[in-house]
Parts: sequence; structure tokens; C-alpha cells
Amino acid sequence: MPIDELPDSQALFDGAACALAVTAEDGTLLRVNRCFCDWLGMAAHELHGRRFQDLLTMGGRIFHQTHLAPLMQMQGSIAEVKLDLRHRDGHAVTILLNAVKRDHPSGVRHELALFGTTDRDKYERELLNARKLAEALLLEKTAAQTALQQAQAELNQAYIKAQRRAQFAEQMVAIVSHDLKNPLTAIKMASDFLARGERTAKETQLIGHIGQSSERAQRMIADLLDFTQARVGVGIGVSPNPLDLHDVTQRAVDELRVAFPRATLVHHPIGAGETCLDGDRLQQIIGNLVANSVTYGDLQQPITITSQLNHDGPSLSVHNHGPVIADSLMGVLFEPMTRGTDQGCDVRSVGLGLFIVREIAKAHGGDVAVSSQVGSGTTFTVCFQAPHLHKC
Repeated sequence: MPIDELPDSQALFDGAACALAVTAEDGTLLRVNRCFCDWLGMAAHELHGRRFQDLLTMGGRIFHQTHLAPLMQMQGSIAEVKLDLRHRDGHAVTILLNAVKRDHPSGVRHELALFGTTDRDKYERELLNARKLAEALLLEKTAAQTALQQAQAELNQAYIKAQRRAQFAEQMVAIVSHDLKNPLTAIKMASDFLARGERTAKETQLIGHIGQSSERAQRMIADLLDFTQARVGVGIGVSPNPLDLHDVTQRAVDELRVAFPRATLVHHPIGAGETCLDGDRLQQIIGNLVANSVTYGDLQQPITITSQLNHDGPSLSVHNHGPVIADSLMGVLFEPMTRGTDQGCDVRSVGLGLFIVREIAKAHGGDVAVSSQVGSGTTFTVCFQAPHLHKC
């Protein structure tokens, strides 16, 4: 566009995208543009002769008198001062004021440029709301973290107390169980002694009940002592020695046939038998697994005990036919005080048999596993890591 076609200064002033005004030093309006008039809803002739500060709200007039006027006198300019003008209909129009003081031949003039703040105010409100939201979320997070830390501390304290109570209870069980061994042994010896003499049928029956009850109590106490040794002490102790796996298993099975006359016990030896294990603990494993099978298995079918020695090491399994073990029990089957469904059998325990089996297996460097399926029954398999015979 040629220079002579550009708008003149008056057209630029009137058509500016912001509100422009020129005032005398006392604030009297000398010249305003169209935007200034539109923002206030007044014509130019209505504004001429009025003072700029009189167009402000009450708060704006006070601020003008205490801050803006002194600043203009001292530094000759102000920038981006937020003020509210009063529209003809009474509502406030928020603007940002920039002003500069200039000397003209006709006197001192203040040249004002006013900018609308609608978009800026919206952006500032959004920023402020976002900040408030962030602060609220931070407070919630801090409160949640504080509550979590407090709950964690309380949980830790409760856990420590529970551990102490549990340890105390286990120690009490160990003490009481140990102290009960001697009187029970005396009762068993007395019943054995009385059984040697001539007795009536009723007396013989009663003495037999005494002996069986004392033996059952001794087994329970032995389980409790092993439990406390595993949980409170250094673990169940084992003393591996050279032995024949099949011979030890057969002796245990023969004794169990007497203890469980209603059950049919079958022993299957596989492979060579020479290995290195704790014979007493091995018989304890067999006794616990067979007792479990008698309690929960089908006594109309045989209970099979398999002793095996191969390149993986010695193993022992006990199989019974009966109800499948529930999935809900599989995860806790080898935990102490765990029992399956009560089958109404005369065999009673404190729910430590399988736990002790696992602990004895671990003491030998092995473990125990269980398989229970419809149609094929339930099998407990104990695998050992026995040392070589020359190291036993």
C-alpha cells in the first residue's frame, strides 16, 4: 500500500484496537477514541471535560489518589495497572492501564492506553482454580500419606505385640507339653504293669483304654514339642545315619497295622534301599501321613506306602482313596492347626501332622507335595536330599 493511502493519525487514534485517551495533568479528559467511548457506553462529547479518575469505581478512585497520581508525578509513567471503570449502566469494566506523562507546548499531558482483560481474567481464573485444585490434591495426598504412615505404625505395633503373644503362647505350649511327658509316661507304665496281671474282662478293657489314651496323648505332646521346636527354636533336629529305606518303612508299616487295625496298609519298595536319613524321623513321617490317610481316606480301599530310591534321591509317598482335598485347603494344608473335613474317625490330633512332615522334610533338605484328584485319590510325596553314604 502506498504511503499516501495509509490512515492518518486521527483515523489511527479513533480506530485503535484498544481504548486511548489524553488528559490534562489533573485527569481531565481532552481526547478519547471510539473504543474508549464504547467500553463506557458514552459519547465523546459526554466524556470531554470529565476527569478520568471520576470514571473509576470507588476503590479505583482511592487507588488513583494514593498510588497512581503520585507515581505519575515521580516517575512519569505507569504500566499494567488493573482498574475498574464504571459503565453508564453501572456495571464494572475491568481494564489494564498504561500511561505516560509528556510535556507539550500547551502543557503537561497524560497519554493513556487501556486494554481489556476478559481473556486474561479468564486465564488467570483458570490458573487460580488449577492451583487451588493442585493445593487441595496435595493436601489430600499429604493427609493420606500421614494417615497411611500412622496406620502402618499402628499395624507394626500390633504385629510386634501379636508376635510376642504368639511366641509366648508357643513357649507356654512347649513348657506345658514337656511337663506333661513325665506324668503320661508314668500312666502308660502303670497301665502296662496292670495289664500283666489277671484281670476281669471289664478291667482289661478299661486298662486298654487307659493305655490307648495315654499313647494318643503322648503322640499329641510329641507333635506339640516338634511344633514349638520348629517355630520357636532352631527347627526340628535330625540325625542322619546309614539305613535301609525299605526296612525302616516296613517296620513302621507293621507297627501302624497294629495301631490302625481297620485300615489295609500296603508297602511297595522300589529300587535299592541303602541311604542316609534319620530313621526315627522317617517313621514319624510315615506315621503322620498314614494317620492322615486313615482320618480322611476311604478305609474300604488300601492305603499304599511307597518307598523309593533312585538317582534323584530317596522319596516316600502315601496314597489313599477318598474325597478330593478342597482347593481352599491346598494353600494352607501344611500350615499348623489345619484340618480337613471331619470324617468322624476316632483318630484325633491337634492339626500339626502335615506341618511336622514338611518341617522334617526341610530338615533333610527336601520338601513335601500333594496331589488330589477325583478318581485317582490323594498322594503325599516326600522327597529327601540325603548325603552320600560315605559322608553319613
